[in-house]
Amino acid sequence: MKKITVLFLLFLSFTYLYGKEVLFLNSYHKGYKWSDDIIQEVEKKLKPLKDVELTVFYMDTKRIMTPSYIEKLASLYEEQLKNRKFDLVIASDNSAFEFVLEQKNRLFKNTPILFCGINNFDKTLIEKSIFKDEISGIEEQVDLEKNFELILDLQPELKNLLIINDKSKTGLAMKKDLESIIKKYSKRLNIEYIDNMDIDHLKNKISNLKKDTAILLVLLFKDGTGKYFTYKNGVQQIRAVSHVPIYGLWDFYLDYGVLGGLVTSAIAQGEAVGDMAIRVLNGTPIKEIPIVEKSPNKYLFDYNEIKRFDLDVDGIGRDYEIINEPYSFIKAHTKIAVIALTIIAILLIMIFSMRANIRRRIVVEKALQNRIKFDKVLVDTLPNPIYYKNKDGKFLGCNRAFSELLNISKSEVIGKTAKDFFSLEIALKNQQIDQELLKTLGTNSSEMTLHTPDNHMKHIIINKAVYLNNDGSIGGIVCVMDDITERMQQKQFLIQQSKLAEMGDMVAAIAHQWNEPLVELSAQVQDIQTSFLLNELKGAQVKEFVNDSMVQLKYMSKTLSDFRNFLKPSTKKTLFSIRKAFEEIFEILGKQIYYSNINLKFNYDYKSDELLIYGYENEFKQVLLNLINNAKNKIIEKNSIEKYNLIINILYCENFTTIEIIDDGGNIDENIVDKIFEPYFTTKKDGTGFGLYMAKVIIEDKMGGIITAQNRDKYVVFTIKMPHRKE
Repeated sequence: MKKITVLFLLFLSFTYLYGKEVLFLNSYHKGYKWSDDIIQEVEKKLKPLKDVELTVFYMDTKRIMTPSYIEKLASLYEEQLKNRKFDLVIASDNSAFEFVLEQKNRLFKNTPILFCGINNFDKTLIEKSIFKDEISGIEEQVDLEKNFELILDLQPELKNLLIINDKSKTGLAMKKDLESIIKKYSKRLNIEYIDNMDIDHLKNKISNLKKDTAILLVLLFKDGTGKYFTYKNGVQQIRAVSHVPIYGLWDFYLDYGVLGGLVTSAIAQGEAVGDMAIRVLNGTPIKEIPIVEKSPNKYLFDYNEIKRFDLDVDGIGRDYEIINEPYSFIKAHTKIAVIALTIIAILLIMIFSMRANIRRRIVVEKALQNRIKFDKVLVDTLPNPIYYKNKDGKFLGCNRAFSELLNISKSEVIGKTAKDFFSLEIALKNQQIDQELLKTLGTNSSEMTLHTPDNHMKHIIINKAVYLNNDGSIGGIVCVMDDITERMQQKQFLIQQSKLAEMGDMVAAIAHQWNEPLVELSAQVQDIQTSFLLNELKGAQVKEFVNDSMVQLKYMSKTLSDFRNFLKPSTKKTLFSIRKAFEEIFEILGKQIYYSNINLKFNYDYKSDELLIYGYENEFKQVLLNLINNAKNKIIEKNSIEKYNLIINILYCENFTTIEIIDDGGNIDENIVDKIFEPYFTTKKDGTGFGLYMAKVIIEDKMGGIITAQNRDKYVVFTIKMPHRKE
């Protein structure tokens, strides 16, 4: 058991140290360009796989191919490989592939096989083999007919074609394929096939060829005498004596005198079989990798030979590549040229971009300067005083209206603070507002009363907002001042004018109030006079008369005092009682309402302390008086003996104190109910249209409440909502 464990650990360590092994079995010898190119491409493909080791064996069958030699190779490989196990075997060209098939059980049992460079591949040979699930690869197909077509496309006046081949195994296979092609083109060309001539006679024959002839070189590794040539040496000897183009079928002949053709590419074979090898080594079963039956051939030409015979390869209508084309400096140093051109292009783009940017900046700067001048004129033209300061509270500038308001120049404003221009109370209040704005980045609107250097009092609304710099940081605060002195005076005038409009009704009310005490005073005077004439006047009667008269006179005096207080405007907001406000109104209007056959109901829904409102008391009473008078007059206009109702509800809600003035004297036309609060809108023949408009101004603008009107069944309801004062 211990021995098995040790062996298993040794096996794991061996696998870890050596990874995977691949054997490349080459049919030929090192230095043969075809197989060298295949090996080079396979090495490139496998190089990124760092755990793969590639071993190459050369069979040298171009030089020797006897059965005894093949047997000796098998014995040699058996000795070499007896302690090695390969993960993959790649067989290059026919000799190596046939050797692998014959010796698989002996040398490569259970080892996947990939082949490449196989001429005249017989697929049935693998399909009938017991190793068919262990073999795949790439065929090497020479497309003879397309090469014949190419030759005739390049030389349409061609009359003779000399085909040169040898009697190697590949050469004999090619001869078999050529037979049908030669027969097909024999009517168009005089075709001569040579494969057994010695090199000297062959050179002599080639040197005497006419110009209407071309050569198709198939293979030339041996001449008729058995003399061996390297692939370079053979073609170079032919090229030295030939005065006609030499076409070839293999890419390794290019660069040594062959013009080109649709050649079988060793590089393409190597790339394709390398990709297959990676798939096998990554775990793909070889039976799932299909055999590539279409050889990856391509059209290749030698620039020197094309120019030598002045042939136009552009006219063949096929994709092709050219070797040995003379390169300019740019072509010879493509990478450097591309980098240099890219840098130049980038620099040019940068220069043009910078130039365009400079032009844009000049245009933008001019536009900005013009805009700054325009904004400066615009700001100076505005009647509203404007100033702006930094976040530390120092003034950065102002417009003309602000400097005129303070009677100083604009330059004197810069660097100063609010304490230099306003009273300490106003300056501290504004400082507190500014600090809050800088935190919230919002806006603020507040009121202040300003005493100007020329001893005028101004009522001003200050609107402030924070401005930001381009980088998003806080720049400071902009302040726009709105002088509302004239508007306040005008509103106060309108309020007083509205009061005057109510005076007719109030005088009538006072007349009603004075009627009863005057009657009583008259009766008392007459009674005193009668007692005096009858000598019945006593001191007690005089005293009683005086006391009763004073009661009536005080009542009448109070009526006049209430009237005077109603006319006097409120100068500041105060807390006042709603109940008391209504009581003072009913002191004036109460009897008139009673004698107008109106049923007055007063509902006060507040059981705690007295319900107070914060605002302008007299103006608020003016609103109530206006609404009650409107309801009363509407009922009187009906001239009906029917008794109507005037209901007043006072409700304390969570956020509002709600006052409802309700009458059943007739609904408001739905077409005008939304317009009754507009200035100058009236349905009365002699009306001014100020009453309800001023009611809305007083309640909403001056006291921050809400006033609305609506029809509710047969009733008209005016609702006033006053917010609770929060302290």
